[in-house]
Amino acid sequence: MPHKAWERLMAGNQRFVADQPLHPNQDTARREALSQSQTPFVTLFGCSDSRVAAEMIFDVGLGDMFVVRNAGQVIDPVTLGSLEYGVEVLGTPMLVVLGHDSCGAVTAAVNSYDSGETPPGFISDVVARILPTVARARRNGRQTINETVVQNTIDVTDKIMQLSSIISRAVDEGRLIIVGLTYQLHDGRTTVVARHGGDETDVSTVAS
Repeated sequence: MPHKAWERLMAGNQRFVADQPLHPNQDTARREALSQSQTPFVTLFGCSDSRVAAEMIFDVGLGDMFVVRNAGQVIDPVTLGSLEYGVEVLGTPMLVVLGHDSCGAVTAAVNSYDSGETPPGFISDVVARILPTVARARRNGRQTINETVVQNTIDVTDKIMQLSSIISRAVDEGRLIIVGLTYQLHDGRTTVVARHGGDETDVSTVAS
C-alpha cells in the first residue's frame, strides 16, 4: 500500500534527523537473502550530490529502495526507463523525486540563465535541461537557488507523469503515488512540494 511505504519512509527520515538511525537490513543475512531477488518498497529519483545519500537520509538498507540519481534530477529516456522498471517490474507503490538545498546543477543553470554563458563539456547539457525550470521559477516569483530547487522538483514530478504512460497509468489505477520532496542539508528534514495520486491521508504536507 502506498501509505504504508510513506509511513516507513518518513519514520526513517525522522530517525535520521534525530540522530537515532537503526541502520536496518545491512547485515550478512540480509545480503544473502537478496542474492536472487529484490522487493524494494520505494523508487527514488534524486540528485547525485554526495551529501544526499538516499538510503542514509531515510535510514533504510539493502533491497529497500530502488534509487536512480543524476545531477539535478534531469529527465531523459534512460532515466524514465529506470523509473518505469522500479514501478512496473519491481512494483514499488511509491515514487519519490528528491531535490535538495544548494543544488549545484540548479545553481549552474541559474548562473547560466543570468549570465548567458554556457558551461563546458556535457555539463552544458545538464544545464540546458534545467533552464526552462529557471525561467518558470522566475515567472512564478521564485528567485533564489533553493526556491528554484522547489520549482525543479515540481517540474520533474510533473514531467514524469506527462512523459511516462506506464507511470501515469499506475497512478491512475491507484497502484502508485508520486511525491516530490525537498531536502534541507543543514538538518536533514524533508518537505513535500508536489504529489500525484493519493490524498492528504496518504501523504502529509510536511514530511518531518
